[in-house]
Amino acid sequence: MDRSIKVAIADDHKIFRSGVINTLIPYDNINVVFEADDGEHLLEIMRQQQPDVILMDLKMPRMDGIQATVKVKEKYPDVKIIILTMYEDDNFIVHMVENGANAYLLKNAEPDEIYEAICTTYEKGFYFNENVNLALLKKVLHKNKQHFKPTLKNDVQLNERELEVLKLICAELTTQEISEQIFLSPRTVEGIRQKLLEKLNVKNSVGLVLYAFRNGMIE
Repeated sequence: MDRSIKVAIADDHKIFRSGVINTLIPYDNINVVFEADDGEHLLEIMRQQQPDVILMDLKMPRMDGIQATVKVKEKYPDVKIIILTMYEDDNFIVHMVENGANAYLLKNAEPDEIYEAICTTYEKGFYFNENVNLALLKKVLHKNKQHFKPTLKNDVQLNERELEVLKLICAELTTQEISEQIFLSPRTVEGIRQKLLEKLNVKNSVGLVLYAFRNGMIE
């Protein structure tokens, strides 16, 4: 990795913030640039500097993590957000991912998982914990599939190459890895990804993954 990842923490408990910062100290490529005690404080600081990744609590005074996530994504769409919370309810996970969160972790996550989530989210655009988040996400989306109106076979048409790239994105491959696997330049792969975002009317790679789940394209 060429440079350190700038990380911010938004949580109203100073002891927890300090604990997270201490667990990240051993990692040379992580630079915690600032702390915020709620969503409003976070946005105030972000007027002056933007991190690469935010570790965001959900329950905070003044402006909670749900509102803050939406506002950050509106103003700074390239900033990655990892929800770090006590709430493991399926509805919270799906709601936050649909509103732009790039990952969702519980506060009892091991330090190495938090580190992995930061790096993966920064490099690939999203991180799903295989044992918790992805399982819960799949369960909820498949259980409620009848409530969603699939668009793949209706008003949205994807060609074979777009489908191929979409499935590889769902497999958490980076642009470079996809280009090597299907023998296209990284620029071409990124162009296909942008077309997918436009066609499916989603904001990021997480939205692409949700689309694929809802339309039964990945198990």
